Amino acid sequence: MMSKERKLKTLKNILLHIFLLIAVLISVFPFYWMLSGATNSSVDITSGVMWFGKNLKENWTQLQETANVFLVCWNTIKTTLLYTFLSILICAMAGYGFEKYRSKGKNIVYAMFLLSMMIPFSAQMIPLFKMASRANMLDSHAAIILPTIAMPFLVFFFRQSFQSYPTELIEAARVDGAGEFRIFFHLVMLPMKSTFAAAAIYAFMKQWNNYLWPLIVIQSNEKKTFTLLLSSLASAYYVDYGQLMLAIVLATLPIIIVFLTMQKQFVEGIVGSSK
Repeated sequence: MMSKERKLKTLKNILLHIFLLIAVLISVFPFYWMLSGATNSSVDITSGVMWFGKNLKENWTQLQETANVFLVCWNTIKTTLLYTFLSILICAMAGYGFEKYRSKGKNIVYAMFLLSMMIPFSAQMIPLFKMASRANMLDSHAAIILPTIAMPFLVFFFRQSFQSYPTELIEAARVDGAGEFRIFFHLVMLPMKSTFAAAAIYAFMKQWNNYLWPLIVIQSNEKKTFTLLLSSLASAYYVDYGQLMLAIVLATLPIIIVFLTMQKQFVEGIVGSSK
């Protein structure tokens, strides 16, 4: 016979597993609905059909007629990869400089830099738009990438990570005659791959999902990204939910693939920066 305490523990485990199963189903359901909706017609989706249909090819054909999906995909990939690479490079070097170089006013500059995180983007849009206009960058991908490339959060993230890197190794490399760029790219970056991977995922997801700023500076259909395409599909006079669901699937898959392939490095980088 099972003791009373053992029965109570078993009951708690069963209830816990039931709760976790319900939480998983609630979390997975939007993805299932998105995938099934991409294979159904707009009428089926609005009527509440939840199983997979046979309209995937038709939805793809209609989506191709509405917009050049391959061009939109290329625009999004190009801007996202360039933004991720440049943002990581600039923010990593800034965080490294704030942490490893000595200067009287660096803490004041760093504090002011972090205070900029408190300014909402809505308050920065007009000045940024005027700067982009005066630089003749409107309706270009450079206007999407350059104005927001230096992210205060990533600078903070890299500086916290560089605190755990031994300064003695940097000083020893300087004594051996290594230049500052060689120290940074060969001695510092390689052992901190997890930190850079975590920052890359953050920057990639931020730019891939960027909507408000591209909406302001992009004016032609040839320069649109996925977020602008989804917005135009969702705000049309007649919303074809089959097309919309298929476009959402195409826009979501790269983020899922990047996160799943770099999940281990992301967790290691986040944990390492918080120590």
